[in-house]
Amino acid sequence: MLSRNYLFFKNFPIRKRKRFYPFVYAVSFFIISSNLVSAEPEVRTPLRTVVDLNLGESKKVELINGDVVTVKLLEINKTTDQLRSAVRAVRVKVAVDGETAELASANYNLPIDLAGIRIDCPVTRDYYKNSDDDRWGLEKDARLRLWPAGSPFIAPGTFQYPLRQRWLASDTHMSNEPCYVDGGEDPSIKEIYYHSGLDFGGSEGLEEVFAATEGTVISFGDSVLSGYEDSPVSPRYDVIYVRDKRGWYYRYSHLKSIEAQIRPGAIVGMGQKIGVLGKEGASGGWSHLHFEIRSRQPSGKWGTEEGYAYIWQAYLERFKPALIAVARPHQVADVGQTVTLDGTKSRGITGSIKEYEWIFTDRSSAPGPVQKRVYQTPGTYTEVLKVVDSNGNIDYDYAVVQVIDKNGPDKLPPSIHANFYPTVDIRPGDPVTFKVRSFNTLSGDETWDFGDGSPRVTVRSNAGYSWYYKRFREMGLDSETVAHDPAGYAETVHSFSKPGDYLVRVERTGDFGYKAVTCLHVPVLERGQK
Repeated sequence: MLSRNYLFFKNFPIRKRKRFYPFVYAVSFFIISSNLVSAEPEVRTPLRTVVDLNLGESKKVELINGDVVTVKLLEINKTTDQLRSAVRAVRVKVAVDGETAELASANYNLPIDLAGIRIDCPVTRDYYKNSDDDRWGLEKDARLRLWPAGSPFIAPGTFQYPLRQRWLASDTHMSNEPCYVDGGEDPSIKEIYYHSGLDFGGSEGLEEVFAATEGTVISFGDSVLSGYEDSPVSPRYDVIYVRDKRGWYYRYSHLKSIEAQIRPGAIVGMGQKIGVLGKEGASGGWSHLHFEIRSRQPSGKWGTEEGYAYIWQAYLERFKPALIAVARPHQVADVGQTVTLDGTKSRGITGSIKEYEWIFTDRSSAPGPVQKRVYQTPGTYTEVLKVVDSNGNIDYDYAVVQVIDKNGPDKLPPSIHANFYPTVDIRPGDPVTFKVRSFNTLSGDETWDFGDGSPRVTVRSNAGYSWYYKRFREMGLDSETVAHDPAGYAETVHSFSKPGDYLVRVERTGDFGYKAVTCLHVPVLERGQK
């Protein structure tokens, strides 16, 4: 289709073509859009090309703009933890037209530029070995996605961020990250749920959810539109599936409420409100939006379309941040084990990053993007990363470190989920709602320190627990009842009297004297500041 329009261009060597790619991409997308509107109104071609490879296998791959490159999978190296043997990171070495590079598989990593293209690795077969499901539809050793040089990850104007929320404003599970927020990191459980979609923590009943794309509602609750039996739809009362013009399916899960006009067959517009964030369904009891894209994969199966790069691009387009700090994913460690904290996934958007600083749970700090820490006491620690760019812009993120004593695996430390609303456009004097819920404990209260010199506030959430935590199940507590408890989160409202960047801290000491601490970054703007 598009390649025929570029026969003249393919006579140039690929490296000489690189400087023309921004112009060529713009023309390409216009031609594709024009052709599809007139001939195939229900089809939109994705910008990436997907290839699955076995170790040592190479393949010629044609990109959307007609370029053909040779891709070879050279090496796969994985890192597992000592407590659960869970895969914590996978790096693959690939060659594109003879140029080599390492790619980190998902886990908050973006595509890289290599040999005149963009490339990433959403998943490898390593994530199948101690998991419970095939979410990716992968039958070979690794999956790679390729874009032309300078290409957006997803066509601009066709995809938007599904929340009006600051980037990483609360806890998250991204692709290939073992789930942890609800206390799920239990060493006695060796079957791992490696998250395949994108979880955005948020305030239950307050954070609105918007359609990321224009599309047709295929399912709402238990109702499924006729004719879509061969689809990745898995209906549930708290779930919506929307199919867009790429043929991709978008899942929105754990919704507390769904808008009345959302019914099978209805057409939703990009940015249209479709519901409100909650903790319904198989949420584990923590309030979040599970957002997942499913597409047809090279194996012929339906599988997850890794969405981190798409939401990154959409967030930049909508909110135009100058700087983004990224300290994630979370980590799990044994007592006395060295943990490496890594802030190098952070990105300067309008300037380069000039300063990194880690602010630790014990109130000490250290400069530099990478730090090593050793923890002698079990607990849930939250280590805050501060980044400063060349223009003086500041951003914060945090890394959760759960420390478990392998000699006392039945005595898990509590975990804790905190959130606030709104997360954007907060001004001095505005009321901000803070919510918190702890897991794996029945003891203790949560204590808030708002970081502005105001008195601390003590609350008590109706604690949740890990579905796999035997002690609670032996007490006869029903997982569904506890997880969905409307009063599960403890709520308090606070206002900040001055503009600034506030690090708000909340903690709870659990049944065995172990503490869970988390931190939220709350930016308060001056009146009139954008």
